Amino acid sequence: MRNSVYNIAILGCGKVAHLHASAIQNLPNARLAGVWSRTQQTANGFACQYKVPAYTDVAELIKKEKINLAVVCTPHPFHLEPAQQAALQGANILVEKPLASTLEDADKIISTCKKAGVKLGVVSQRRWYEPVLRVKKAIEAGKIGKPVLGTVNMLGWRDKSYYDADKWRGNWKTEGGGVLVNQAPHQLDILLWFMGEVEEVYGIWRNLNHPYIEVEDTALAVIKFRNGGIGNVIVSNSQKPGIYGKVHVHGENGASAGVQTDGGAMFIAGMKGILEPPVNDLWTIPGEEELVEKWKMEDVRHFSSIDPMTHYMERQIEDFLFALDENRDPLVTGEDGRRTVELFTAIYRSTRDNLSIKLPLYPENKNDMDGRSGLL
Repeated sequence: MRNSVYNIAILGCGKVAHLHASAIQNLPNARLAGVWSRTQQTANGFACQYKVPAYTDVAELIKKEKINLAVVCTPHPFHLEPAQQAALQGANILVEKPLASTLEDADKIISTCKKAGVKLGVVSQRRWYEPVLRVKKAIEAGKIGKPVLGTVNMLGWRDKSYYDADKWRGNWKTEGGGVLVNQAPHQLDILLWFMGEVEEVYGIWRNLNHPYIEVEDTALAVIKFRNGGIGNVIVSNSQKPGIYGKVHVHGENGASAGVQTDGGAMFIAGMKGILEPPVNDLWTIPGEEELVEKWKMEDVRHFSSIDPMTHYMERQIEDFLFALDENRDPLVTGEDGRRTVELFTAIYRSTRDNLSIKLPLYPENKNDMDGRSGLL
């Protein structure tokens, strides 16, 4: 039986938090009950806008407002502390992507949630895109046979004004990484959802044309999957004004399916909207080739009828709340989030050591953030 209304808190009041607040307010079984920020002024301004109480102590917020779900929206290296504090007070946790910037923090968040007996999810709202779901359902139905080749191509652009918009952007300590940590996790998550567990990675990163930031703007990887398949990842923030983000999967029977998740200038929370609808740009499943144009028309029509910046966040938060009702895992679990962190960590380690990296990976004796900068 589904609960009537869940109390939700937002932890971290930056740009993406506004999208979550709007999504929560659009759900009949959700109530934005309070917000927290590391600074009182930021918390107060956000709380005033959404007419909710502001806190600078996570535990106090969770207890006083009887919070059922806490959505963590701090910069990536700062997910751990508020997630742990909220979980230890009994709140379920939904973390903005990526789960963490290091495996050490990812494992601590997962462990804390398990010990506290609360559910953990990671934001990856593009899984709810209709064209993404079509590919996933085609794979599950066996329409392409075993998936044997998966590719990610995400060619976008971030300019200096983007990095200047928030002090934490572009720095190893405060962003945790570049395109791999901030922009690519959506596509990496979808690739792993389609292809399964990773066995080995060879990767390399570079900063091609952003001399004013420390982190990478471009990364490549060759992947071996545990099912015997192989994959390729090319992600970049160096193409003006931004071209596309695509995830394609090819099956052992020769059939292929794919999705363009992003087109044109890329979406930037609080700065730019989603310009083009996601579409199936590749579909060679026998007997279904002609459906692509029909689906594109349907998806464009649907895209124009919704606010795409919040609609799919609504679907993910809704799924999490239904998971609480039904005592099941959310669609995107903490372990799913860890797999994305594990993949970009493997690329960083591969560049550092100039070696292919076997998975599974575990935190090193020193924090995985060490050694990412100054490699080249």
